[in-house]
Amino acid sequence: MTSPGRDPSGTSPPTTRRADHLRGLMDRVSRGDRGAFESLYDATSPMVHGTALRVLRDPDLAAEVTQDVMIEVWRTAHRFDAARGGVVAWIATMAHRRAVDRVRSVQAQRNRDGLVAARDYDAPYDHVAEAVEHTVDQDRVQHCLGTLTDLQREAVVRAYYGGRTYREVADDLAAPLPTVKSRIRDGLNRLRTCLGVA
Repeated sequence: MTSPGRDPSGTSPPTTRRADHLRGLMDRVSRGDRGAFESLYDATSPMVHGTALRVLRDPDLAAEVTQDVMIEVWRTAHRFDAARGGVVAWIATMAHRRAVDRVRSVQAQRNRDGLVAARDYDAPYDHVAEAVEHTVDQDRVQHCLGTLTDLQREAVVRAYYGGRTYREVADDLAAPLPTVKSRIRDGLNRLRTCLGVA
């Protein structure tokens, strides 16, 4: 009788052999073995690039994310825990997270660029009336920001005025990501109510 996970010839299936091989490479990488890292890179970087490309839809950005992820694998290989999953799943999760962060970062940069372009656009209008209205709006926003809790205000300001991603805000504030997301959502709801935005 053959044991589970083995074919009738008594050898492991190719997927099991590959998983075992990658675990062995990861173990060696965690001890600083550059040759093992080269082999791991060759075996997993196409999957990382494919994951990043599906999220980003930009080959250049996907290539950058691939390099970032593989550097992170080299630096954090000692954190890999085979009891919690396979090497491919660990690296794929890292790749997906990095790609999503890059999407947010690119979008934040586009938003900042759009704000700069809009600010620099000099359309014909009554400058005095516009300046007064802008000052009143700023005062209202400042007043409404003052109604938020410290964490809400700090998170909202960093995310929407500082162009930071939720993860970057969480890192800046040394707070859990779900807490930061919740505080930003609650803070924006309170701002909308205070400003009378439907």
